Amino acid sequence: MTTHVASESVSTDVLVIGAGGAGLRTSIELAKHDIDCLVLGKRAHGDAHTIWAAGGINASLGSLDPEDRWEIHAADTLDEGHFVNDPTAVEMLCRRAPDRIRELAEWGMAFDRTDAGTINQRYFGAQSFRRTCFVGDRTGQALMDTLVQKAMDLDIPYRENLYITDLVTEGGRAAGAVGFDMDSGRPVAFDADAVVIAAGGHTSLYRRSSSRPDENTGDAQALAFEAGVPLRDMEFVQFHPTGKVKPEAEVGHLVTEAVRGEGGRLYNTEGERFMERYSPAQMELDARDVVARANEQEIREGRGTENDAVLLDISHRDDDYVHERLPRMVEEFAEHGVDITAEPMEVAPTAHYAMGGIEVNFETAETQIDGLYAVGECTAGVHGANRLGGNSLIETVVFGEVAGTHIAETLGTRPSPALSEAAVRDQVAAQDALATADGRHAPGDLIERLRGLMWDHAGILRDEDGLLQGLRALQQLRADADDLAVQADRTSRRYERAQNLGVMLTTAETILRGALERPESRGAHARTDHDTKDPAWRQNIRCLPAGDGNMDIDVAAAGTPSRRVQEAVDEEHELDYHHLE
Repeated sequence: MTTHVASESVSTDVLVIGAGGAGLRTSIELAKHDIDCLVLGKRAHGDAHTIWAAGGINASLGSLDPEDRWEIHAADTLDEGHFVNDPTAVEMLCRRAPDRIRELAEWGMAFDRTDAGTINQRYFGAQSFRRTCFVGDRTGQALMDTLVQKAMDLDIPYRENLYITDLVTEGGRAAGAVGFDMDSGRPVAFDADAVVIAAGGHTSLYRRSSSRPDENTGDAQALAFEAGVPLRDMEFVQFHPTGKVKPEAEVGHLVTEAVRGEGGRLYNTEGERFMERYSPAQMELDARDVVARANEQEIREGRGTENDAVLLDISHRDDDYVHERLPRMVEEFAEHGVDITAEPMEVAPTAHYAMGGIEVNFETAETQIDGLYAVGECTAGVHGANRLGGNSLIETVVFGEVAGTHIAETLGTRPSPALSEAAVRDQVAAQDALATADGRHAPGDLIERLRGLMWDHAGILRDEDGLLQGLRALQQLRADADDLAVQADRTSRRYERAQNLGVMLTTAETILRGALERPESRGAHARTDHDTKDPAWRQNIRCLPAGDGNMDIDVAAAGTPSRRVQEAVDEEHELDYHHLE
């Protein structure tokens, strides 16, 4: 195994780590202000997890329900987040969402339209009105296609198959990053005046996840934390109610919420439409955490299928309607011999979205480190204890524009330290040491142990004993990770997984410790030993870097909404599910 120096050095005004919707929208705003930037992705350009957000993107356009307005969108978001959201973030998101949707339409995103030619909107879980815009059930793919094309039109440079291992700060300010080219294996050092982290979430920490196995592994959160940035609300991990249970290669992959938004019904194996017991008013379109726990309860109590699943049925809708509104679902299930226009789908909860993440000032998208920004799922604050379906895609474009604008306005007004050669050497040496590690434990084996640990001890249902057991098991995993068997080139999947393991261990500990610290059930955090919501815990839990890989826990009171949004909350708007019957 060869010891390397940074064989490639790259300079740019702004480095954007992550090439999904958030990273691309940030880069587009920078380019509009004539700021040089470079976008990095771990996979091929355009192949980001954004494409898996199929069902839709929210904005209070009022195309079908003219009484909807941004304040009600904000009220729904806060209510779904159990009021531990950052109110500033929520109001910025909902107020700016309509302009971002109209902008996407101007850029060529082919939203489904009403007969009158306006952008069509559908119901999504826990929303008071039809405000989810969509492109069939391929909305995320359509968004990515639109942003990639816009970025190409603006000649925004990008690098694909590039893994960032470390951020570099100098004097308390971001100075760049170090990583390696996954095709050539060459270490690469990036000198930048500002760095934007837009690298997604961490749901691949779980045994069943809607993420691909080697993505959404918590890279973004660990990079920021190890650079000295607090993480917030990490205990809140959303389990989507409807993930696939077969075939093996697709276990956990998402069955879009659009199926339920278009009238899909959930049944157990006794033929009971069981949401009538759990949520008679909102049924299958109650909040995701409510429906996920209901599905899990039915399975645990023996009313699930032999594949530990429940049944999702859309066959009562007209065949042509299902083909028009859910073409991807029709195609995907048909590939495995299931005709969803005639028979139900087997589904079970799957880890889907991280509400917790990097702490930022949403008015600028900047972290507490000068010149270091974060955008998208990797951040905490917009979604609180549970994300409103359809808010993830709109978050990427709203706060991508915010980050790009703020960077463009301030880039030339602040010092820009040079990337330290000593720091680069140290981090490249760490890459070499990992590549040559000759211990006893395969990275992939430890990752699978970690995923089982997280599913069992920090999954849909939690308690103190289980969380403490999880932390003890994590401590043993850390010890085993110090004795890795890698002996692999940087171009190998084995080396990538060795890198992933390190960030996954860091992120997993913040989830376990946050879940242990919160002695209540709130949103996606369900404690069987504290099964009610405690008003005294309308607070945010922060994991603070304490040096040498240690962390401290801090608690801060959640903010309060503005008068206009509080008035919308007090109006108590609620979805009338039975419009779909």
